[in-house]
Amino acid sequence: MEKIVVGIDVSKDRLDIAIRPGGARFAVGRTAAGVDDIIVQFKGQDVKLIALEATGGFETVVAAALGAAGLPVVIVNPAQIRAFAKALGIKAKTDPIDAAVIAHFAEATAPEPRPLADEATQLLADLIARRRQIIAMIVAERQREKRATAKRLKKSIARLIKALEKELTSVDTDIDAAMRASPAWREKEDLLASVPGIGPVTARTLIAELPELGRLGRRQMAALAGLAPWTRQSGQWRGKSFIGGGRASVRTALFMAAMVARRCNPGLKAFFDRLVATGKAKMTALIAVARKLLTILNAILRDQKPWQPA
Repeated sequence: MEKIVVGIDVSKDRLDIAIRPGGARFAVGRTAAGVDDIIVQFKGQDVKLIALEATGGFETVVAAALGAAGLPVVIVNPAQIRAFAKALGIKAKTDPIDAAVIAHFAEATAPEPRPLADEATQLLADLIARRRQIIAMIVAERQREKRATAKRLKKSIARLIKALEKELTSVDTDIDAAMRASPAWREKEDLLASVPGIGPVTARTLIAELPELGRLGRRQMAALAGLAPWTRQSGQWRGKSFIGGGRASVRTALFMAAMVARRCNPGLKAFFDRLVATGKAKMTALIAVARKLLTILNAILRDQKPWQPA
């Protein structure tokens, strides 16, 4: 019997399901009972893949429940789904149509299911994301403070900054508590922080938001972090290479770490200087340092050995 591929479009109140081959479609509520219905429907069938489109968090609980039931689940990029729909000439956009496109995309591209983050890892990722949000708000308020001229406005901004800084301290305390509660995380943090240029924030971001670190090859890791260069060329025309996609928060953390590492890590400093000496732009060289740093960190977790200077 041929294996089936399932596409699920997740909205606030319901789940639209499409099955390939065959084209069967149905819908259930986005409730515990609705998810249980999906599990019962597909548990006894030969399911190759169940694909859900990332929809701002609505898909998380559904994916976790299906994964816990032993079904092969993958969360796909909405931009890829829309591009695939355009390539098929599908202009209409409804929930049942989207579910069918997701199923067709999963059947055509066969994305690899990866283990979903457990509850503790998801909590750590949410705390780190919240920390980024609070820092962004503090930076924005400080910019407004510089432009404010009225004394009352300055006082208002100062009060808000003080409250945000207090909240930032509270979130940092929660992150520390989460890290201390897991011996495995503490060990990973120590291994990552052994590399000059990697501080606690970067190490914890990688643990929470790049759990595949140490388990995949260097090219796969670079792609996940959005540090794999992609080229643009046609005929005799040669465009520049770019990076993009992947996990933006991980890429940002690695880029900041690379800026530190090119000054305090002898090996990466020499690598950066060598690239600049051969004519590479400093930004290009810095991205290469971030990619090399990721390769080093991946090897360290893979081998479970701390960084050793050359």
